Amino acid sequence: MGSKEKKSKKTSFGSKIETKLRKLEEDIAASRKKMVKLLAKAGARDVEDYEMKDTAGNPVKLSEMFGDKENLILIHNMGRSCSYCTLWADGFSGVSYFIEKKAAFALTSPDSPEVQKEFAESRGWKLKTYSTAGSTFTKDMGYQDEKGGYWPGVSVFHKESDGKVKRIAKDFFGPGDFYSSPFHLFDLLPKENGKDYDDE
Repeated sequence: MGSKEKKSKKTSFGSKIETKLRKLEEDIAASRKKMVKLLAKAGARDVEDYEMKDTAGNPVKLSEMFGDKENLILIHNMGRSCSYCTLWADGFSGVSYFIEKKAAFALTSPDSPEVQKEFAESRGWKLKTYSTAGSTFTKDMGYQDEKGGYWPGVSVFHKESDGKVKRIAKDFFGPGDFYSSPFHLFDLLPKENGKDYDDE
């Protein structure tokens, strides 16, 4: 087989792969659009003006977290004991500047204000953090079960002109999701002994 024929077959094979990849990317993008619509429907609800605490222990209402923005992206973090939650939060902190151009952005966790302050400083987080300790906020939003266990995720809130707050979308976090880029880089690595990142 001549070199020209080999090159032709290689190019043809590569083109087929690229075509398949583009089609898969289009399918993923279309599915994501459908998911976002469903996440909005699943998360939609009126919300009371919950009171939480900032890292200094001062009471802060949910409506105050918006600042001068109409929308608020709020991360439900499980606290310093969760290494995955720390991974997500580290990533969010790095892009918080850009997120805050679009909406108010903050993180909540069940840790006390003191623990939260110390941990946030040790990680160099740039995003605002609030403690939900003593509040039913996390449970009411669907991120705490009856036994007291927590799930990580995000709620997006909108504040009406009259000050009324509504949740307009929600989602849960998990390995391989859309919210933490390292997982997608891990996917490109060879699996060690057939293990994936969620097998740890």
